[in-house]
Amino acid sequence: MSQPDHLVSTGDSGTELHYTFKVEGGDFGSAGSVSTGIKKILQQIGVKPETVRKTAIATYEAEINVVIHASQGEILLTANRSAIQIVVRDKGPGIPDVDLAMQPGYSTASEAVREMGFGAGMGLPNMQRCADTLNITSKVGEGTIVEMIFTNE
Repeated sequence: MSQPDHLVSTGDSGTELHYTFKVEGGDFGSAGSVSTGIKKILQQIGVKPETVRKTAIATYEAEINVVIHASQGEILLTANRSAIQIVVRDKGPGIPDVDLAMQPGYSTASEAVREMGFGAGMGLPNMQRCADTLNITSKVGEGTIVEMIFTNE
């Protein structure tokens, strides 16, 4: 897990944290370590348990998608006590049809990945269910950017 890139004071709203984590495609041995680290950070800054849970689930799903589909990626966390933003950027094949990919059970994961217990086609639907806001931008042949916002009110 990467170290935080910086910590910034934001005046009246308290402290806002900024972390950047690297994710390597195909590294199933480390899969889940970023989402676990983010969960711990959010607990330490006093985010509500339900918000921590939703953020951890959605981040795990995004992290696994990078491991399964991309050559590499990064997960950026911006957090304070009232809101969490997770941005996931990957260098991968992109998503040709985001609407189709959002359907529960739809998956382009290989048979080998499915045999490992991943690629059930619930990643994007779970992200949508957990996040207060979900935006997906994808370009075939280049990669995908997923932005998730979680409010802690």
